[in-house]
Amino acid sequence: MEFKKFGSKYVVRLDKGDEILNSITEFCKQTKVSLGNITGIGACDKAVLGVFDCKTQTHIEKEFSGHYEISSLLGNITNLNGEPFVHAHICLSGSDYSTIGGHLHSAVINIIGEIIIDTIDGEVGREFNSSVGAEALKF
Repeated sequence: MEFKKFGSKYVVRLDKGDEILNSITEFCKQTKVSLGNITGIGACDKAVLGVFDCKTQTHIEKEFSGHYEISSLLGNITNLNGEPFVHAHICLSGSDYSTIGGHLHSAVINIIGEIIIDTIDGEVGREFNSSVGAEALKF
């Protein structure tokens, strides 16, 4: 992973073998980024996506293997228990041009990842919201 800062934005390059969420979390620790937006594109070969089941209040996860273009990576950076927390969704397209998407649990870059992190001054935390069964923004 390499990155460069331009004003309030960072341009981040992830390399083959980098896991997206771990890399962004490590980036946040290195740069002290505690609040921001994430956008990105690239390619991956292993991904675990989830869809939140409101009835059971759990993520239903599915693993995908093969070559996928990252058509869209969107997310945010906040804090949970004093640590960077990355919440991201991803859309992947396969060689047959079909797309899959959902909550990103993990994805490993197989060619390159190009990510823009737009930082925001301030800090927003998260806390468990029992009515929805998930970590919600805490202002």
